[in-house]
Amino acid sequence: MDRRSFVGAPLAAMLVAPLAARAQTAATVRRIGLLSGGARPTPAEMQEQFAPLRALGWVIGQNVHIEERYANGSAEFLVPMAEELVRLKVELIATGGTDATLAAKKATTNIPIIMQSSGDPVRAGLVASLARPGGNVTGFSIVGPEIDAKRLTLLRELLPGLQRVGVLENSTNLYYRAARSEFERSCRSLGIQPIFVGVAAGAELESAVAEMARGRAQALFVNRESLFFDNRAPLMSAAQRYALPTLAGNKEMLEAGALVYYANSDAEQDQRVAAFIDRILRGAKPADLPIEQPTKFELGINLKVAKALRIVIPPALLQRADEVIQ
Repeated sequence: MDRRSFVGAPLAAMLVAPLAARAQTAATVRRIGLLSGGARPTPAEMQEQFAPLRALGWVIGQNVHIEERYANGSAEFLVPMAEELVRLKVELIATGGTDATLAAKKATTNIPIIMQSSGDPVRAGLVASLARPGGNVTGFSIVGPEIDAKRLTLLRELLPGLQRVGVLENSTNLYYRAARSEFERSCRSLGIQPIFVGVAAGAELESAVAEMARGRAQALFVNRESLFFDNRAPLMSAAQRYALPTLAGNKEMLEAGALVYYANSDAEQDQRVAAFIDRILRGAKPADLPIEQPTKFELGINLKVAKALRIVIPPALLQRADEVIQ
């Protein structure tokens, strides 16, 4: 999910557990809304993501009820889904990604909104500042521009002769247009020419990769985005067909055939989002909760892909890797 960009799924499988020490003693059942632009997570993903929330004592069927909405890559459904959650009078809406958060904010200015991830919530107009968000939105930001600059530097370290990189974007996500100028500055500082290609659906990915190859891209840069996560198998298949080494923002992309991934820690992100949900349900106001940013990052390298593309991984980079696929 970003692993998808979202905290959401049928929660019965992972939240039914003994109440933790902090669990509420009252019998009141709290109502939470979940809004995702992506597809429904797998049971394993759900178990991993929601373990921190369960540890805080929120158990489905006992003290919490979840209303889930998934757009399955169709961004036009996000606002109607958010409006439906508002009509259901949920107590908070947890969102994944900038587009889902914007949809929720458009639907309500009163119900607290907790971002699981947003590239740059200030630039996107979601909050006034990270320290003092104001309004009804708070949560976790994955500091998109800063981490993208690190990813580009990593790609240059892997491919010293890199001059042109294909950059895949979700054309329905306003964040990418807002952050493009800063991304271009990072590219210029490294002597790299970006080739931007936007897609709005999984069916467009193959032609997008082909377009980058025609533009003589030497590598592929894939953002941490639910659309790409949900279609990672065909996307990586297309990248391999055109021999494009891929840097991805998801660990699962590495397993699907990317050369390298670099991203914030999913475990840390899950813990921080669970803490936000817990604090809001216990009475905190989103305007008083500063936006949090990652402190832990992970690097993964796929040596099988490197061998197929005849890329020699610097030993120093291998030593820094948290995960290596042989």
